[in-house]
Amino acid sequence: MELDSLRKLVLNKLKKELNPNLYYHNYQHTLDVCESVDRLAEIENVNGEDRILLQTAALMHDTGFIWRYENNEELACEYSTEILPEYNYTRGQVEYIANMIMSTQIPQKPQDKLGMILCDADLDYIGRGDFFITALRLHREWSENSNHKITFRDWYLKQQNFILQHDYFTEGSKKLRNSTKQHNLSQVKELLNLLDATSAENISSLSGVLK
Repeated sequence: MELDSLRKLVLNKLKKELNPNLYYHNYQHTLDVCESVDRLAEIENVNGEDRILLQTAALMHDTGFIWRYENNEELACEYSTEILPEYNYTRGQVEYIANMIMSTQIPQKPQDKLGMILCDADLDYIGRGDFFITALRLHREWSENSNHKITFRDWYLKQQNFILQHDYFTEGSKKLRNSTKQHNLSQVKELLNLLDATSAENISSLSGVLK
């Protein structure tokens, strides 16, 4: 497997061909997931061929965004199936990588330890200090690229529900991210309460003016 050569090709393709209004699922996100995968692989003691397969899946997992926003994982798998044999990946290895990519589709359904690591790396931001700015990037991206138009308040209500339902799969992610994830959840709840209070005050003020 020629991962170094593949990485140069794929990162260059992402940098050149991803739509610039992908404010979250962009070139930087792929680098971020690759770094998170390496960190978790070290913690979870994943080495050798497994580590290369995991790194490859992280590299390839969002390539489908080049062609389509919705259900992009399928296109990432198609592209992987097309390109990976040229870099000496076997059919079995390509299928395994494709299964890992599909497991990142929400709701995440990893089939084994490597899939768990990839899924945790893909949602690493939920338990980090840059959660709010990252969530705003994703909100802007959704607004411009999908049919799921959503208000600022409803977006953070969605984020609250998502965090409440989310669990990291690996012990490494739980130790690294759960504490900050809970902090982020408390801040989302506070933000929603403030928005509701402000809205109620505005309605009350308007009612007073109309009397």
